[in-house]
Amino acid sequence: MEWTFLSSQMPCGPGEAIEFGCEEGYMSLLAAQKGFRVVANDLQEQSFVWQHPNVEFRRGDFLKLEFPRDHFDLAINCSSVEHVGVAGRYGIEVNEDEGDFRVMGRLAEILKTDGHLLMTAPCGRDTVMAPWCRVYGAQRLPRLFECFRVEKEEYWTKNGANQWVRSDRESALNYQPHNNPADPYGCAYALGCFSLRKRSAEVASGGQ
Repeated sequence: MEWTFLSSQMPCGPGEAIEFGCEEGYMSLLAAQKGFRVVANDLQEQSFVWQHPNVEFRRGDFLKLEFPRDHFDLAINCSSVEHVGVAGRYGIEVNEDEGDFRVMGRLAEILKTDGHLLMTAPCGRDTVMAPWCRVYGAQRLPRLFECFRVEKEEYWTKNGANQWVRSDRESALNYQPHNNPADPYGCAYALGCFSLRKRSAEVASGGQ
């Protein structure tokens, strides 16, 4: 579901792009195919099954790596930010309650004015499904987007046959998540898909 939404919203280059939490890097490859020069970042080493001259893999903690401010035209965050600060998966060792907000703030810093962020995230009633991820609801989701304005949002929930079906925002954010601490595939939550734009510094800080 994430890949179909992100693919449908992916703009054409040229330009500079970054994917936070790239894992297999499929969205990085798509951005490169669309004409972008891409930095694919992940906390863990990756072994891509493809190679592209316009994709550079950079391993490391996104919050500690150096990137120029106001540089990227496009950022991609495919169901990754919800893991930041939740210890137990993807090499994350320390719980940090504000880690996801710090990542979103950093993405805003390195995006150009009016830069584009494409992302997906688990939605439902606000909770932490340790050791897997956060789920974003009516309290935490707006805070996640403080530096951005929402251009498009799309929500999905599961039906009785365990199929993804389109949902409205209210139903998705009120979805009751289920956590299986021993099995990430035994967890259940709604899904939010978002096309965002970086807010101006004045708007983000509450100015006119």
